[in-house]
Formats: sequence, structure tokens, C-alpha cells
Amino acid sequence: MADLTTLGRRVRHFRTAAGLTLDQLGADVGIAASQLSLIENGRREPRLSQLGEIAARLDVAVADLLDESPPDERSGLEIELERAQKSPAYRELGLPELRPSRTMADDTLQTLVGLHRELDRRARQAVATPEEARRANTRQRRWMRERDNHLPEIERVADEAVAAVGHSTGALTHRSVAEMAERLGLTIVHVDDLPHSARSVLDPDRGRIYIPPASIPGGHGLRSLALQAMAHVILEHEAPTDYADFLRQRLEASYYAAACLMPQAPSVEFLQKAKNERRIAIEDFRDAFGVTHEAAALRFTNLATSHLGIRLHFLRVTGDGAVEKAYENDGLPLPVDVTGSTEGEIVCRYWSARQAFARTTRTTEYYQYTDTPAGTFFEATQTGAGSPGDYSITLGVPYAESKWFRGRETTNRAVSRCPDLSCCRAPDSDHAARWGGRAWASARVHTHTFSPLPHGTYPGVDDRELYEFLASHVDDD
Repeated sequence: MADLTTLGRRVRHFRTAAGLTLDQLGADVGIAASQLSLIENGRREPRLSQLGEIAARLDVAVADLLDESPPDERSGLEIELERAQKSPAYRELGLPELRPSRTMADDTLQTLVGLHRELDRRARQAVATPEEARRANTRQRRWMRERDNHLPEIERVADEAVAAVGHSTGALTHRSVAEMAERLGLTIVHVDDLPHSARSVLDPDRGRIYIPPASIPGGHGLRSLALQAMAHVILEHEAPTDYADFLRQRLEASYYAAACLMPQAPSVEFLQKAKNERRIAIEDFRDAFGVTHEAAALRFTNLATSHLGIRLHFLRVTGDGAVEKAYENDGLPLPVDVTGSTEGEIVCRYWSARQAFARTTRTTEYYQYTDTPAGTFFEATQTGAGSPGDYSITLGVPYAESKWFRGRETTNRAVSRCPDLSCCRAPDSDHAARWGGRAWASARVHTHTFSPLPHGTYPGVDDRELYEFLASHVDDD
């Protein structure tokens, strides 16, 4: 049965078009006028036999009554208003439901619907509070864990895209990426005036992908930016309805880009050979496909469990020990808050992710075995420097899986008892007795702690700045 509100409006539309009153139609089909009125108001579901009799009397097909589209513009506005007033956001206001009468002017109805649209837009933006964002991110991380961080449907789409431009293995060239864009009717345009809050901008109406100039440091990452923009077209993304939807789209776009840069078949072949030779190394995987260390490590998490049978964990950690990204399906006891989120939490100072910062030479990976309450893990960590500071990329596996990896002969070993406070967070008892309550420090405040997520269609991107950028490029050749 169609949506009852729309069904009722369509019955009313065809009844009035036939010039019948409720009493007349009710008498002809054997339904009391009061019951027919409930049907037209979407408050009662008619039996199929009754619907057939109504359709026959109005000289229309039953399918015409069950059509899910409003019969006219006025009915569409009435339906939208009724649905808006049933939303949780409106009900929380404690206001009565306003039913549009026949005498209500169209412009009045349009104003009411416009008001509800704006209320809905603001409510969806307000959902993206830091707490809700963390909960949404946690749900997504758990969802990916259930799938071993592997999305076969996107793998297939990416395989088709790279095959269409003749790419088979090795580094995907900028020219191949441009050809992939052309096949979608898109052109990659390098500009130096992107909105400060955006890494790239897609203008599907004009068929353009705007990304930074190719001459910037680390320009190899521009392939990924362009591919992520294409993903929104290929995967038919629309404006996100809430923060969870935004995260899903971002995940899918990033996954598609990685699957194009490191296609599944050659990547698995490369990694399987390395496993057979017991020399898996993320830095080799990185170099083979011409990507960043982080991209290679993340891509490894997509393929390791589903194709190599290896469970693992991934961490990106800042210089002060805060988690920026994390994934695990090997039981590593990640630090989490009450929402289950790990982003922003501090990892144990004895984990490889932080021990690697102590090295004076950081050009190669740092290897370490770490004993934890959940078992022993082998980890390989690469450090780097960026904005706003140092970071480390860690790929780790349970001890039993270390036999497949280069660096397993390391003698570096540490013991972590976290989340036990006595491990690395509680101060030494003698120090606490000496300095507790007697020392003051001026804290370095992280401004993002007090900042709400920026409002906008895409969280973090200023709508005004985005639209002004697009307007400034309307007349470009």
C-alpha cells in the first residue's frame, strides 16, 4: 500500500476532478462519508477491494491511486507540511498540528513548508556535535570491523574504472586519472584559490574537479583527491542527510580512490608473494604503487584479512600520543571513551606508535613487540612530519602473524598494562607526594576542544565560501 497521506490526497484529487462530494462517492461505493474522509486525510487504510471500487467509480486505474507522487503542487505542499509536523524535532516543540484548510492561501502554505525545511536543515546541522560525531564514527568503525575493512562492491567498481583506461599494475599515472575523469565527463582543474576548508571541489553541472596546483609538495596525493571527487559521481552520492551519512560517503570515496591507486588483483598478488617469502613490509607496498605510507597501510587493512587471512590493527597517532585514525580486528585494546570512540584518546606511551618518536633516525620503519593484557603484538611504525606536527603510522599484528613480516627479528620489546592507570598515566607516588598541589603549569590548549563542528551541507566546509568559489569560476574557459 502506498503512503497513506499521498494515497488520500490522490483519492481527493480524482474525486473533486470527477465533481463528486464525499457523500456522493461514499453512497456509490458503499462507504460512509465520514470513513471516506478519514481515507482522504491519510488516517485510515482502505481495503484493496474498497480501493478497486473507488477507482472504478472515479474512472481511473488502481495504480493511479497508488502512485507515490503528489497529484498536484498544492497537494505536495500539504503532504510535506503534514510529514514535517510528525517529525520528532517538531513534536519536541510541543506545538499543535496545523492542518491546511482549503481556504489557506498557497503562499501561506509555501511559507510554512519553507520554515519547516529550514528547521530541518538546522536540526541536521546541530546533530553534528562533537559527541554525536564521535558516536557516528564509532558506529562506522565497528561496521567496518564486521566486514574486515573490505568492501567488495567498491572493489569491483574501481577495477572496472582502472581497466577502462588500460591500467593493470604499478603506479597509476596522473594521465590515467585524467582519462578516468574524462570518461565521466569531468575535467581536472588546478586552482590556487580553493576554499580554505576544502581539499577539493566538484562542480558536476560544469563537469569540473577543482584541486590544488600540481606543484605543491606531496603533489602525488592529488591523484587521490581527484579520484575521491569522481567517487561521489560514480557512487551516486547526494548531499548527506546527517553526520553519519557524511562519514559513510567519505569512507566510500576514500576506499574507491585507494582501490584505484592500488587495484585489488595486483595488490593481492604483490602481498601474497611477500607473504610467501615472509617479507611483508608496508614501505615496499607503498613504493610499488607510488602512494603515501599511510595510504599503503590503510589499503593493507582492506586486503589483509579477506585475502591473506591476517588480522591486524592500524593507528595514526600525533606526536603527543593522540589517536587520529584507528582500526583493529585483532583484539588490540584501543583506548576508548564512554561513547566507544578512540579518536582523540591517548595511546600507551610504551606502544610502538609513540616509542618510534624517540628515534633520532626516522627514515625507515621502527619495529617492536609489545606485551599487552590482550596478548603480544608485533608492530611496524613509520613517523612523519606534517601540519600541525609530527605523526606516526603503525601497522601491527598478533605475535603469531609476525612470521610473515620483515623486521620480526627485532629485539625491541615493551610491556603495556594500559588501560591500567599505573602503566603510564599515573604519576610516580614519590613525585606525586612531593609536587601534588604545589606545581602549576600553563597548559597548551587545543582550540578544537572548544570548537563546534562547522555548519554546512558538508561538515567542516563553509557553504558561503564554497558557493563564492564556484561563482568566481563560472566564467573560466
